[in-house]
Amino acid sequence: MATSLAAGLQAISSSMTNMPEATANIISEARENVQKQFDVKSTIQPGQVLPEFVLPDARGVPVSSIDLLAKGPVLITFYRGGWCPFCNLALRAYQQRLDDFKARGVTLVAITPEQPDASLSTTEKNELKFPVLTDNGLQLARKLNITWEQPKDLVGVLNGFGADLEKRHGNDSNEMVIPTTLLVDQKGVVRNVYAEADWTQRLEPQEAVNWVNAL
Repeated sequence: MATSLAAGLQAISSSMTNMPEATANIISEARENVQKQFDVKSTIQPGQVLPEFVLPDARGVPVSSIDLLAKGPVLITFYRGGWCPFCNLALRAYQQRLDDFKARGVTLVAITPEQPDASLSTTEKNELKFPVLTDNGLQLARKLNITWEQPKDLVGVLNGFGADLEKRHGNDSNEMVIPTTLLVDQKGVVRNVYAEADWTQRLEPQEAVNWVNAL
């Protein structure tokens, strides 16, 4: 039986228990605070129309929502970055179900605040066969209300882990995307939304397949 994404995410969390106490406290406090601040009801909701966008893919080629929707429904998953082990695991889990989405005429797309050179590295590392797009300055994510301001001490910790967010994002903002997955029908109407402030949690790919089956 295949291991669930949740089990893999939990394994990553468990493996991080040996970090220095001060570092663990910074991460834990930031995680608790964003969960308290974030209101999923304030995000884009089912029945609303997805804002149109044109975003560069991992090779810098512009990709428009209009062109994507012309092919059929679109499943979009927003992730923090290639430095995030939870994101990488989730991307690989969705890659494993790519044929299920394609068989149902659905295009899978990942969106990140990272610049194309970083997203290309993530694409290659995880052997992704679906588009990975760059949301420069989180302009699209802001429209969906799925962003938050990271505290400086957390950014310092992440940079200490080698994230180098300023370089990866192409700006010095501490803003970060909330991991979110949404299904949009061919008319551009959002049908399902999963937005979770706890970045160690993600939507199971099987649940996304269930969404698609219900279209």
